[in-house]
Amino acid sequence: MEALKNKILNEGTVVGSGILKVDSFLNHQIDIKLFNEIGQEFKERFANQEITKILTVEASGIGIACIVAQYFGNVPVVFAKKHEATNLDSDTYEADVFSFTKNKNYKIRTSKKYIKPEDKVLIIDDFLANGNAALGLIKIARQAEAEVIGVGIVIEKAFQNGRNCIEKEGVKVESLAIIKSLQDNKVVFN
Repeated sequence: MEALKNKILNEGTVVGSGILKVDSFLNHQIDIKLFNEIGQEFKERFANQEITKILTVEASGIGIACIVAQYFGNVPVVFAKKHEATNLDSDTYEADVFSFTKNKNYKIRTSKKYIKPEDKVLIIDDFLANGNAALGLIKIARQAEAEVIGVGIVIEKAFQNGRNCIEKEGVKVESLAIIKSLQDNKVVFN
């Protein structure tokens, strides 16, 4: 997706050899025009699939997932919470997830009310590094006995192992921008 790649090159900042900071348009301040293009692109890539739910994890995935949902007929967006909350049902699906960016383990949870065996789930997230968030979401969908149609990723770091881990689970991965390396403060795309 050329618009996304150009945005990464013009506004992204490389931090060290493994972090790409894109908070000016993707996960702190949001570029709605770009998000709409992202939503259209995911609709094209999963065009022949029936989607009944979009599943993501808080917080960065929520905005993207909501825009994407519009292109699939306004299907509901369900997001896994990273923290226990008094307003979250006690009957939940759960998975342990390690955050690459925060270097921290989380237990993500989704109420059992919102994902059912008849659901066809598209997982959406902002980044794919080692695949932990996506694998956790796949685990939650499978606990519900829902069908995981695929995983849509805005930015994939191909130099990490996330894609392989997800594909080993038999799940299709579609990434809009695939980064080969982040060395010498430079973004190199596949």
